[in-house]
Order: sequence, then structure tokens, then C-alpha cells
Amino acid sequence: MAMHAHLPLTDAGCEEVAMRFRALSEPMRLKILRRLFRSEASVGEILEEVGGTQANVSKHLAVLHGSALVDRRKDGTRTVYRIADPTLLKICSIVCDGVERDARDKANAILGRPKRGGRR
Repeated sequence: MAMHAHLPLTDAGCEEVAMRFRALSEPMRLKILRRLFRSEASVGEILEEVGGTQANVSKHLAVLHGSALVDRRKDGTRTVYRIADPTLLKICSIVCDGVERDARDKANAILGRPKRGGRR
């Protein structure tokens, strides 16, 4: 993968990217995405896993939909949601790997264990 020294975006493009990152900045929305990474789901199915109220989950789904991260479709009387952006799992995996690595490093430091290998 080639790395660019700058983001090849216009100012408007930077706003779009920032909107998506803002949508990812809420723990409940990450829980919703975690559920949708498995398979598409209705609001009720999402509620079963993430808890909260239907109004709250619907509000978060509206943000995710408005940020083009999830799609929705009608299935009879229910609305079914799915991941819209195929790069989303990759983005979340990269960040989760970093969080996991940092947690391991902190635990090792507390336990007095040396770091394994260098950071990339």
C-alpha cells in the first residue's frame, strides 16, 4: 500500500472525512457497527445486542446512515441495516489492533516485562 505525504483531499473532502470520524467517535455507534459486521439486522435485533432504547439506537443509526457508513432497506414493516462502506471493517480493525497493542504494552510495563519487538 502506497503512503501519501498528504491527504489527497479538497477542503470539502476533509469535511466529509471528519464527519465519518465523528460518527465513529461514540461507543454506542461502535457497538451497533460491531453487530452489523456480523450480518445485516433490524433495529430490534440490534437492540437485543447493544441495549439502550429504540429511540436512542434509531438516533445513532440515523447518524451512521447520514455519514454513509450504513445502508438501510425496508423489509415489510421493518427497516434492515447493513454496513455500507466496505473499508469500515479495515479501519476499525487497524484502530482496534493499536488499542490492543497499547493495552498489552501497558500491562507488560506494570508487570515489569520487556517489550517484544519494535513498533511499526
